[in-house]
Amino acid sequence: MTEIINSIATSAGTASANGQFDSDSDHVSALRFITCGSVDDGKSTLIGRLLVDTRAVLQDQLAGVTKSGETDLALLTDGLSAEREQGITIDVAYRYFNTDARKFIIGDAPGHEQYTRNMVTAVSSADAAVVLVDATKLDWQNPGLQLLPQTRRHSLLAHLLRVHSLVFAVNKLDAVADPALAFTHIRGALERFAQDAGIAVAATVPVSALKGYNVVNAHPGWAGYDGPSLLQLLEQLPNTPADSDLPLAFPVQWVEKFHDSAVTTQGRRVFWGRVAAGSAQVGAQVQILPSGQLATIAQVIDHARAPQGVTAGLSAGITLDREVDVSRGDWIVAAPVQAAVADDDFDTPSAQPAWPSSRSLSATVAWMDNEPLVPGRVYWALHGHRWVKAKAQRVVHRLNVNTLAEEDAAQLEPNAIGVVEFALQEAIPTAAFHRSRALGSLILVDTASNATAAAVLVR
Repeated sequence: MTEIINSIATSAGTASANGQFDSDSDHVSALRFITCGSVDDGKSTLIGRLLVDTRAVLQDQLAGVTKSGETDLALLTDGLSAEREQGITIDVAYRYFNTDARKFIIGDAPGHEQYTRNMVTAVSSADAAVVLVDATKLDWQNPGLQLLPQTRRHSLLAHLLRVHSLVFAVNKLDAVADPALAFTHIRGALERFAQDAGIAVAATVPVSALKGYNVVNAHPGWAGYDGPSLLQLLEQLPNTPADSDLPLAFPVQWVEKFHDSAVTTQGRRVFWGRVAAGSAQVGAQVQILPSGQLATIAQVIDHARAPQGVTAGLSAGITLDREVDVSRGDWIVAAPVQAAVADDDFDTPSAQPAWPSSRSLSATVAWMDNEPLVPGRVYWALHGHRWVKAKAQRVVHRLNVNTLAEEDAAQLEPNAIGVVEFALQEAIPTAAFHRSRALGSLILVDTASNATAAAVLVR
């Protein structure tokens, strides 16, 4: 455990020598994490415990969730009336708190299988995921115990969506006869599952969200564990690194016009968006997709309209050196690179695009619609800020979340995960999701109901 904490602290690299985070980098150092797992594993209660024990809850808020002298911590995040009536989490609830070392943005994801789409939405922008495991639901006396399907599904989704850090929190150990034995067996099952699935785990921690053991303050020796508390681990986890070392990729979200400008040395429009990869710098040669036109960046301004280069993950406004046809949904990417020519080669090789475009793709799909995905159906696909039609051509296989086996399938049922081949109406610049989150992800939308149908991760 000491080695894990040291490696995490080293990779975080955002704290100053005295352990405090610089205020100038708060937008970077704030950790976005979610709690996920199966139904009634204690996710909302855990968040409530974090908020209460870090003094992020006001007295009147505590009074509102206290009945007969007992505080229901879960009600601090279950804000919808339907959630309070049914005692379940339906939508993602976000809460904010901070310690002396760090700021946190925390999301409480629903555990019910029918709300998997809400969990996917939350985890897609998270730096870390805390997967809760309810010890009372498992055969904890059995060394070869089986995990719940939703625990496995949420862990796999977090891994597929490139969540940088995953922490297992074994909850409700205070309710079993032998907490140490239960934690040993459950931790073993989690480690076997993670190894089989290729998931890197930052830590596994025994907690009691109800009593507060190992949540904010460490409880040495309890359940045979002497490591840091969950909050102490979260304070040291790294943020998801931006894709700044890749070629420029910039999806245009909004076009600002100023035709009354007297400047003629550059275009008279600013293209706004968030840099998806690389950095936008004045003088860089770029290409507009899908038109293929070439231009040079004449000016780059940040969100406050200050002239400066902008790197991946931050918003920017780009002005080109001349007027070219650029609209919302287009991409401004690094210009193609000319391949080297050998001395004895008389043929000039064609330039290699920084981000090749394609009308076909193979992707991992987390299917979230109530109707199954069937080959032959056409959906709207959102890539960056561009809508294109996508036709499902073939289901390659479906992933069995229990055995991790790749099974033959003719369709994908609700909440299933599988690999699907698509044909697109027009070419778009894509990359493998493990290389670029922004260029490797799409959302499928049903053309009839306009309901979100799937999260698509390019392979």
